[in-house]
Amino acid sequence: MKLSSDRILTTHVGSLPRSAPVCELLIAKEKGKPYDGEVFERAMREEVAAVVRRQVATGIDVVSDGETAKIGYSTYMQERLTGFGGHVDRKMALDLADYPELRKKLAVIMGPQEFNRASCIGPVAVKTLKPLERDLANFKAALPGSGAAEGFLNAASPGVVSAFQLNHYYKTHAEYVGAIAAAMKPEYDAIVKAGFLLQVDCPDLAMARHTGFQDLSEQDFIARTEENVAALNTALADIPADRVRIHICWGNYEGPHDFDIDLAKVLPSILKVKAQAIAFEAANPRHDHEWVVWKQARLPDDKLLIPGVLDTCSNYVEHPELVAQRLERYADIVGRERVLAGTDCGFGTFAGYGKVDPAVAYKKLKAMVEGAAIASKRLWKR
Repeated sequence: MKLSSDRILTTHVGSLPRSAPVCELLIAKEKGKPYDGEVFERAMREEVAAVVRRQVATGIDVVSDGETAKIGYSTYMQERLTGFGGHVDRKMALDLADYPELRKKLAVIMGPQEFNRASCIGPVAVKTLKPLERDLANFKAALPGSGAAEGFLNAASPGVVSAFQLNHYYKTHAEYVGAIAAAMKPEYDAIVKAGFLLQVDCPDLAMARHTGFQDLSEQDFIARTEENVAALNTALADIPADRVRIHICWGNYEGPHDFDIDLAKVLPSILKVKAQAIAFEAANPRHDHEWVVWKQARLPDDKLLIPGVLDTCSNYVEHPELVAQRLERYADIVGRERVLAGTDCGFGTFAGYGKVDPAVAYKKLKAMVEGAAIASKRLWKR
């Protein structure tokens, strides 16, 4: 994993806005509607190449495939694994439950959620690796010669799969998350074997407290995070820690977020994950203050931090100076070489869904690049 050896490197959480034609194909496939398979494969290949080029042109150093061919970061495995089916209405996030008018407004602004809300109704196991092989091939074709410093691919954590696809089959959560971990391991291993960094998305360690696992007490939720981390580490057993990033978030939506669990309460579990780098929310009004938690924590000497210096729920474009100040804050905690500039969350976590305009998303990323340059100039003069 590349360090910020002579300047602050830039990256992001992974998902990026997809074009309208790509969204249409993904949604048709998700809904079981007719679509042309050859057109689908060509569109995904071309879009990945385009999104890599655009990231590099914007100045992003460590790039992704934009999660282009996935309907959603936490539900895409339904076509790759057995054991999922049916439909379950989602649990309303606790912070939105008392605000029906706000929910209506958000639905209009962000668009419909087109993905299937399945649950676990049978044994979880690998069904097919073909979609993964396609993603690896498309990214392999796009990355060489692009000018990117490094590439990463996203994968869902066992815990976030269990939070979105609720368990209606296994006797215990530990059994369920363990089965998911075993089924996801081939994907994790293949991403690293292909030469990419693996980013495991772990909102189950924070967001799920007020969403999928909201019925648990705080104590029981923390115990569940420990189970999820243990399962994830089992799946990561054959991968060096310096090839793994994880992402932590409290939900990529605009809402009160006043039920978000404090970082301090879940950080002990987060730090147990076998991953060198941690990407986390650090820009939005609910978590900007938690830089103090990172300052007070006993962080391993080799841990890298990827603080979100851009809010991914707002069309405000952050001033580069604000980005620089945020980065310098974390550089003062762990050192300039151990900080990369990142985003709070993804700009396209589900296909066709989100508040931030695609053009604005890239304008925000450009501001992050400019802010990283400002911070680098100051940090490397010290």
